[in-house]
Amino acid sequence: MENVNLAIIYYSSTGTNYQLANMAAEGAKEAGANVKVLKVEELAPQSAIEGNPAWKAHVEDTKDVPVVALNDLEWADAIIFSVPTRFGSLPSQMKQFLDTTGGLWFQGKLANKVVSAMASTSNLHGGHEQTIHHLYTTMMHWGAIIAAPGYTDPSIFAAGGNPYGTSVTVDQDGNFKEDVEAAVKHQAKRTAQIASWVKAGLQ
Repeated sequence: MENVNLAIIYYSSTGTNYQLANMAAEGAKEAGANVKVLKVEELAPQSAIEGNPAWKAHVEDTKDVPVVALNDLEWADAIIFSVPTRFGSLPSQMKQFLDTTGGLWFQGKLANKVVSAMASTSNLHGGHEQTIHHLYTTMMHWGAIIAAPGYTDPSIFAAGGNPYGTSVTVDQDGNFKEDVEAAVKHQAKRTAQIASWVKAGLQ
């Protein structure tokens, strides 16, 4: 495999998408990719965080995870995003970061990045597919190459069968209702593999 730099960019309030990001990192490293796990900046008021013990604990537990910067996008050949849904769309924290990428987009520096996405919801029809679609719309404007998992591995069916990107439903205690680890790792490996083909073809 062509040496691939893969950034896994996530937003997580209580830890679900951080877990998905780390699963993806394991899969990508198994495929030989150079991996960075990066969070987007938290924008919620401190009072809101303090009022939710799980949120407060997660912020403290992940204080050493680097915050993504625009130069991480330039470094990356491939990017996997992991986000919770907010009323069927992206959380404002991720949207705010994406809105800062206009300069790179204008310079053509985001074209041909290989991208994929994952999502989480608190109920089965809570908008996870729509959330991934919203993110992919931005990627289309970038000129990125979307590496959806489709139905390229049996693990996708075991994880709920989302062809757009692995998605998980969590209960009130944050427990996963689907077995998604194998699907997440497959998606990461597939993203890295496609990025290696693209990188080799561009050289």
